[in-house]
Amino acid sequence: MKLTVTELTDQLIASYARVGGINRLDAVNLPSKTAIAQITELLLRLLFPGFFDEKPIHSSEIKVETANLMDIVQGRLEDEVRKSLEYSKVNPSEIPHLAHSVTMKFLACLPEIRDLLQTDAEAAFNGDPAALSKHEVIVAYPFIEAIAVQRLAHELYRQNVVLIPRIMTEWAHSRTGIDIHPGAQIGSHFFIDHGTGCVIGETCVIGNHVKMYQGVSLVAKSLAAGQQLRGIKRHPTIEDHVTIYSGATIIGGETIIGAGSTIGANVFLLHSVPPNSLVVYEEVNVKIISKRDKVGIASADFQI
Repeated sequence: MKLTVTELTDQLIASYARVGGINRLDAVNLPSKTAIAQITELLLRLLFPGFFDEKPIHSSEIKVETANLMDIVQGRLEDEVRKSLEYSKVNPSEIPHLAHSVTMKFLACLPEIRDLLQTDAEAAFNGDPAALSKHEVIVAYPFIEAIAVQRLAHELYRQNVVLIPRIMTEWAHSRTGIDIHPGAQIGSHFFIDHGTGCVIGETCVIGNHVKMYQGVSLVAKSLAAGQQLRGIKRHPTIEDHVTIYSGATIIGGETIIGAGSTIGANVFLLHSVPPNSLVVYEEVNVKIISKRDKVGIASADFQI
């Protein structure tokens, strides 16, 4: 049967009515993903002048450039915060004042966020012998972009702004492969080496001088209870000076990794460990077979 464009359109419109998934028709729309991505890029330019710009910034121009960027961000972000407050069913008469207040309070945090990010860049440089300088860390390491966006989003999360913080961190997730929820509390001198595949859940608490490698998951034990778990600590606590190697999975809101501990690669932890612990698999049997002796063996046989 040959359908016309009009008939195809009618079928699609019917699906809108049947299953939903449309953006609040006849009401204020949700915060725009496109707008939030653009605002986040502008915020990165404010945090790291010159690193996210196409042209160099001269010292004589930095004040004017910064003021211009700040003005653009303030206006655009306030519009999106207003949509977020509308979605949160805040008293309509309070929304304009509250949106302005939230936005200005957030922007006032930028110097403090910059201070924290400098400790992250320092930790990355000191912890990675492949790093040539802190400048290279900022301009090239995906971790810096991921943690910068998370630290920005966390400030909005703390002010109970809905939707926007998650849009920000998921934008960073799609760009870097690092998934850090905006609710996670992360101390200074934080570093994820390589980073790809790391997951840090909403209620994680991470201390100072923590280093992680790719594929680490700090996650909840079970989400079977669904929305009943909202507001409950579901993710682990990592104390100061902890190192977690690649592929490790640490689970549960009551799990605490004591200060100074090292968690080995691929360890699966469901319980706390005391300070200064080394957690590794005790028995790992590795069998190596020569390809010359065993025709047809394409790879080593590993038994764990």
